[in-house]
Amino acid sequence: MSKRMIWIGLIASMFAFVAISTVQARQLESKTTKLTFSQPVEVPGHVLPAGTYTFKMLDATGDRHIVQVLDASGNRLIALFMTIPDYGLTQHDETVIKFAEVPKGSTDVIRAWFYPGNSTGEEFVYTKQRAAELAAASNVAVPAVAAQPATATELKAEPVVAVTPEKKEAPVATTIQTTPAQPPAPATVQPAPQQPPPAAPTAKQPAKKLPKTSSAVPLIALLGFLSIAVGFGVLTFGKAARTSTR
Repeated sequence: MSKRMIWIGLIASMFAFVAISTVQARQLESKTTKLTFSQPVEVPGHVLPAGTYTFKMLDATGDRHIVQVLDASGNRLIALFMTIPDYGLTQHDETVIKFAEVPKGSTDVIRAWFYPGNSTGEEFVYTKQRAAELAAASNVAVPAVAAQPATATELKAEPVVAVTPEKKEAPVATTIQTTPAQPPAPATVQPAPQQPPPAAPTAKQPAKKLPKTSSAVPLIALLGFLSIAVGFGVLTFGKAARTSTR
């Protein structure tokens, strides 16, 4: 049972690999554009005479891409060079070629190729010597390699730097936007200080009653008792007086 599951897993992995490879191949095929130039233009390592050419993305993995320039039929290889993604370029709905600023009368130099609908431009990588000249003329940093190898494998192994207008080398990431811009962090809103809840209305305290004083009834009873006693004494004294006079 376990061997069967292993074989099923291997077969599924093979199908997934084939599917991914097919998708990547179709994406690369789709990034093929025919461009016609009415005058000579320069790409890394070559000057293309006026005419029609096929620009094709050979490898778009990682942050180093390989571009082929073929003839109009797409059968003969003319140039092979590296590009790096540039997210600082503006997205377009059509193919756009951006040229570098060069002295008047010089051959036009392609700075970047923008495929329709992509949010990333392909910044062309020149040799350090040529990059220094272009950077000084255009006053922008230009990505560069030490040499222009003949194969894609050698190209991807070349360290890439940025040559500044001052003809100094700097890390590419500090001069060219090779990664998508991060959205600004949302501003932190400080919560308003909590106001203490209004004090509950104080319940009306009932009026305090004074303690009741002693009732007057006992006093009246005492006075009545004394009156009876006095009357009884007077009556008795009167009887005694009458008896003595007889």
